[in-house]
Amino acid sequence: KKNYPDLRKHNNCMASSLTPALYAKLCDKATPNGYTLDEAIQTGVDNPGHPFIKTVGMVAGDEESYEVFADLLNPIIKERHNGYDPLTMKHPTDLDSSKLQSGQFDERYVLSSRVRTGRSIRGLSLPPACTRAERREVERVVVDALAGLKDDLAGRYYSLTQMTEEEQQQLIDDHFLFDKPVSPLLTCAGMARDWPDARGIWHNNNKTFLIWINEEDHTRVISMEKGGNMKRVFERFCKGLKEVERLIQERGWEFMWNENLGYILTCPSNLGTGLRAGVHVKLPLLSKDARFSKILANLRLQKRGTGGVDTAAVGGVFDISNLDRLGQSEVQLVQTVVDGVNYLIECEKRLERGQDIKVPAPLKLFK
Repeated sequence: KKNYPDLRKHNNCMASSLTPALYAKLCDKATPNGYTLDEAIQTGVDNPGHPFIKTVGMVAGDEESYEVFADLLNPIIKERHNGYDPLTMKHPTDLDSSKLQSGQFDERYVLSSRVRTGRSIRGLSLPPACTRAERREVERVVVDALAGLKDDLAGRYYSLTQMTEEEQQQLIDDHFLFDKPVSPLLTCAGMARDWPDARGIWHNNNKTFLIWINEEDHTRVISMEKGGNMKRVFERFCKGLKEVERLIQERGWEFMWNENLGYILTCPSNLGTGLRAGVHVKLPLLSKDARFSKILANLRLQKRGTGGVDTAAVGGVFDISNLDRLGQSEVQLVQTVVDGVNYLIECEKRLERGQDIKVPAPLKLFK
């Protein structure tokens, strides 16, 4: 009671679910690694959130956090993921890229395509809680495995602590380099500790397959290229992920995964697939139409500016991606993006011709 945080001005999922009684029940528990409730919710206590943007407000310090603090995390997951119930529902994983239909966009509108996810190494604490030794072990295990990638996936690793100034500039020019986190959501969760120790970027020689090591997650895996060939981007994504997983398992390690939550990542918002499939697409007319937001919502898509989260769109170009992560497979989510973006482009073409557009019926979830 004496230790319960003041959450009266807070707008995040943790604050909505954490009652004094629930706090009393969980506050003395810890995961086998010693991670506590107070550590997990600190970012949500320190960042009240925005009146219009509801954040998650809690992170996991290790895989066991999702079990030990399930009484708080499950309602957060349910709120964040449209009613997905981890106690009764199973998450489907599907990395068979051959199932994707019509993944070639009109390149007069789509400028680039990418798919990203995250993977965590079982048995090592996540970035909010890991020791320096654990973080270095993640780097060692992953870099060692990536050395086994061949052909169009072959590449090399650039350590943030060891790269030359020329290498650093090249990575900045390629838009590959990540900076020390400055968002208080991340820093209050402990993710920037010891920066840049054991952080780095691996990419293939073609610069189309990229892995960030020890940023917000153990690994962030990205497949991308210029143009509108989402099918090829997704094929490379699936092939690369399967190869990386095989190489990691050959060395006696595995990814964190379970059938209810899918792939386990630091932030509850990324559970399941951890997947964000996005395109940069030109929609100068549609984006000025009053129905744009409703169309996106019904297609289960979200828009960002092309600079990333919370940035403005430049020249009518938007970053459009899937809204959902958990309860649907990778194939389903990428298909949602393909179908949705094709619909948006069709609307843009109709507006160019002076014709009317329709708001589509809302997509059903968990079908």
